[in-house]
Amino acid sequence: MPAVTEDEVLTALKQCYDPEIPVNIVDLGLIYGVRFESTADDKQDVTIDMTLTAQGCPAHVMIGEQVKSRVEQLPGVRNATVNVVWNPPWTPERLSADARKQLGID
Repeated sequence: MPAVTEDEVLTALKQCYDPEIPVNIVDLGLIYGVRFESTADDKQDVTIDMTLTAQGCPAHVMIGEQVKSRVEQLPGVRNATVNVVWNPPWTPERLSADARKQLGID
């Protein structure tokens, strides 16, 4: 089975949203890193480092579960682990051009 790529993971994560912001978490700039580890059964474990727009975000558990579930649906993924990190802190500069357009910032 071919290895899952970072692009495939990010594409899948574009289906995950912060319920308070109508922009996917990738375009919000919440994904800080994606790492892969091969497993003995020719699959991969995927670790996603992500942040949230605010440390007190009430939806943090739901968003993390959404990310884990979505990545584990990809063929070839055995397990997904989501690490919520706070450094560097999220800022609006991390928004993609598409997110800025959706939010009417540009």
